Amino acid sequence: MLGVIVFAHGSRDPQWRLPVEAVAREIQTQAPEARVGCAYLELSEPDLPSCARSLIGQGAREVRVLPLFFGMGKHAREDLPVLIQQLREQHPDVRFECLPAAGEHPALTRLLADIAIGKAP
Repeated sequence: MLGVIVFAHGSRDPQWRLPVEAVAREIQTQAPEARVGCAYLELSEPDLPSCARSLIGQGAREVRVLPLFFGMGKHAREDLPVLIQQLREQHPDVRFECLPAAGEHPALTRLLADIAIGKAP
């Protein structure tokens, strides 16, 4: 079973989470058979290990982590790989895949350009 974690930085402002949670809801809508959760690096909960444990407890055996970072800064480049390796060590029977930072995906780049020039659906 597939699990997807939408992973973001985190903030003390509870409204900051709304777009992150909207992405998770859209994933759940498009893949109702998947287990989906949000996790945060700091300042918000749950953290990545807690979210992963929850999805695994719900039956996920493959977990994809979608980093909602605009670019490959220190968190995506250094902190996240360490967290993913720890998860792999803690859950050797689960396959973890860390996707590229969302902001570096060509489809998102095109969508942002479309929004800027008024072509977005």
